Amino acid sequence: MDVTNTMGAGELVRKYLESDDGHDLLAEMVKMAAELLMDAEVDVLCGAGYGERTDARVNSRNGHRLRRWDTRAGTVTLEIPKLRRGSYLPSLLEPRRRAEQALVSVVCQAYVEGVSTRRVDDLVKAMGIEGMSKSQVSELAKNLDAKVAEFRNRPLDAGPYTYVWLDALFHKVREGGRVVSVATVIATGVNADGHREILGLDCFTTEDGAGWTAFLRGLVARGLSGVALVVSDAHEGLKNAIGAVLPGATWQRCRTHAMKNLLTQVPKSAQAMVATLVRTVFAQSDATQVKAQFTRVLDQLEPQFPAAASFLCDAEADLLAFSTFPTEHWKQIWSNNPQERLNKELRRRTDVVGIFPNRPALIRLCGAVLAEQHDEWAVARRYMSTESLAKARLNLFTSAITPDSKEVVPAELQTVS
Repeated sequence: MDVTNTMGAGELVRKYLESDDGHDLLAEMVKMAAELLMDAEVDVLCGAGYGERTDARVNSRNGHRLRRWDTRAGTVTLEIPKLRRGSYLPSLLEPRRRAEQALVSVVCQAYVEGVSTRRVDDLVKAMGIEGMSKSQVSELAKNLDAKVAEFRNRPLDAGPYTYVWLDALFHKVREGGRVVSVATVIATGVNADGHREILGLDCFTTEDGAGWTAFLRGLVARGLSGVALVVSDAHEGLKNAIGAVLPGATWQRCRTHAMKNLLTQVPKSAQAMVATLVRTVFAQSDATQVKAQFTRVLDQLEPQFPAAASFLCDAEADLLAFSTFPTEHWKQIWSNNPQERLNKELRRRTDVVGIFPNRPALIRLCGAVLAEQHDEWAVARRYMSTESLAKARLNLFTSAITPDSKEVVPAELQTVS
C-alpha cells in the first residue's frame, strides 16, 4: 500500500487538533479514506499489493494523477493511481452524472475512431483521463445507450399534455467520410400534474415535413394526447406535421423566433425600439387589451417601417394564439425562455465535442443531458397549476362543441369553474 496513506486515524486527528487547520479535518479524512479504497481496488486489478513481488501480478502502478472531487465535506484533491497497462477509473467516483458519462464516451469514441483534435486531447486531460481502451469505451457507451434508449422510448402516460414546445438544433456529424449538418429535434411539454417533461428526442438529416411528421407520430404512439397548444417556429414542414398529427391543437408561433424575423425588416438602429414596442403586446392583462395594443403597434410602425408592419399583420393570428388560453399561462406560452435555456445548455455540452463521430454519439450526449433535465423538472415546483390546466382543457373542450352536438363534459373537468 502507498506509504502516503499509512498514517493512522488517531495520528491524523492529533495532527489537525494541534494545528490551526482543524476545520479541514473532515475533508482530509474523506480524502484519506477515498485514497485507501482506491489503493485497495488497484491492488486487486494488479493482482498484488504496492511493492509486492509475486507471480500473480498482472499489472503495476505508474504514479498518480490528480483530480478534484466535490464532497459534502468540501472539495478535495485525490491522488488517483495510474497503471502501466490500461487505465483505472475509481468506482468510488461512480455513478458519474449521466451527462459526464456521455461526454466521456463521445470524446473517447472520437479519439478511438481517429477524429481527435488538440481540443479533444485537452478535454480528456482536463477530465483526469490518460486514456481508455476500446473495450472500456464500448462498455461505457453500451451502458449509457441503454439508459438513453429507455428514456427516449418510455411511455408518455402522465398526460394529457396541454402544452407542447417543439424546436430543432443543428450539429455536425461525420458520415461517409465527410462532415454533415443534422437536425436534433426536441419536444417538451407540461403534463397533467403541471410539471414539465422532455417528451422526445430524435435526429434528422434535414428538418423537413416528413421528419417532423414521423417524430410527432412516434410521440403519439407512445401516449402523447390532449394537446391544446403547440409552440414552435414557423417552419412550414413542422406546421403541416402539427396539423396532420395533432388535429384540433392550436399553433402558437414562438415569439423568440418571430422577433428575430421581425427585426430583419428594420434598420439596426431602430431594432431596440421596435422590439420594445412589440413586447408591449404581450404585457397586456386580457385578450381584448392584447388585440387593441397589437392594432396600436401596427399603426405606429406602418408609416416608418411598412415591411415590419406587414410582417406583423400576416403573423397576427399565429402570434396572438396564446390570448385564448388562461391568462396565468400566457408568460409560459409565448415566452420560449424555458426551451431557449434548454437549447443553450445543450449547445454548451455539444460545443465541447464540435464534430460528432456518428449519430449515435450525438443522441447519446443529448439524450443524457435531456434525461438529467427531465429528472430535475420532475422534482421541481410545478410549472403550471393543475387547476389552471384543467381550466384550459375545459375551454378547449367547450369551444369545440357546436350548438347541435350532444357532447358531455368529461368527469375530470366537471368540477372546474
